Amino acid sequence: MDKHNPPAPATISRGQRERRNGHGAAVLLLTGLSGAGKSTLAHGLARRLFDLGLHSYVLDGDELRGGLNADLGFSPQDRRENLRRSAEAARLLADSGALVIAALIAPLAESRGYWRERVGVAFFEVWCCASLQVCEARDAKGLYARARAGEIADFTGISAPYEAPQRAELVIDSGRCGIEESIELLLQMLRRRGVLAADGQAGPVQG
Repeated sequence: MDKHNPPAPATISRGQRERRNGHGAAVLLLTGLSGAGKSTLAHGLARRLFDLGLHSYVLDGDELRGGLNADLGFSPQDRRENLRRSAEAARLLADSGALVIAALIAPLAESRGYWRERVGVAFFEVWCCASLQVCEARDAKGLYARARAGEIADFTGISAPYEAPQRAELVIDSGRCGIEESIELLLQMLRRRGVLAADGQAGPVQG
């Protein structure tokens, strides 16, 4: 930040944007192993919200690494920075009044805790908890096989840890639940927490 030229104060509040959008702002962090179905679920939920006339945006981990975070690798330090930058992007989008759906492995509790503290709006940690066996069976790109062969270093679930969430607002067994069932679970959570009204349309954020 330029200390000599601080940013101009916002003239439109998040609350005003929420009222214009017709729903509360929120950040959903979909976390889980590679192949757990996070991106598929994120885009499926975004499509449903769009069809309801609601404003959402997907932050996909692969897309972020192809642009905003293209200079980062997969060392522990780079992973932390990847998630820090991604949290900042989610925070800014949420400040626009959007429902932000982030699909990221986010393997460590420390980084997920940073998201929870930083985003500043209704935050929901969603664990897509498909087993390692299910994720490997779904792996069309062969990443797990390459990781087991030592061709990919620091691969979560094989040569790097995944810390199971202890504070998740929602746990989805994405190895068994279909996409439509999983979307309904997410919508129910948003209604229950007051982000969406009971009719699925809109409602004020309750925290």
